[in-house]
Amino acid sequence: MMKTIILSIALFLSLSVSSTHAQTKQVSDKFNTSLESYYSLKNALAADQFEDAGKAALVLQAALKAVPHQGFANDAQHELWMEQSALIRTGAGELAKAADIKSQRKSFEGISTSFIKLTEALKINKKDAFVQYCPMGRFSWLSDAKTIQNPYYGSEMYDCGTVKSTIAKK
Repeated sequence: MMKTIILSIALFLSLSVSSTHAQTKQVSDKFNTSLESYYSLKNALAADQFEDAGKAALVLQAALKAVPHQGFANDAQHELWMEQSALIRTGAGELAKAADIKSQRKSFEGISTSFIKLTEALKINKKDAFVQYCPMGRFSWLSDAKTIQNPYYGSEMYDCGTVKSTIAKK
């Protein structure tokens, strides 16, 4: 009887750990999909592609909505996700509706600030993420490459900026 109880408890714990691991992996996968969508948006702005940036913002909104609410490492991470992802979704909606690329770039500021906070705090990015900074406008953004491609000035100052830090892949 005791053996059956111990085996039942072990099986339950094993299933719970597997379920938690699967949820954590799903959060990581979906977060990384949203990060890739962010990079697409950043690249469209850096290339002065107004229409593509608007479309990329909508893709980003959808990617954010796909991140599950369970599976974060702790409550603080979940709360940070809820807060910052809401700001990103709002900014992405504004960017998608913007009348010109200058307005899109203004919306991108908040999106970038929130994505930097999330990427630094969650530490679940599958590729190195580079925090880049433009001293001319005092703007920061994330990139998946060390090469500067300034989304705030595009062709006007395409390579203006520096890599401020690296968020190592996990």
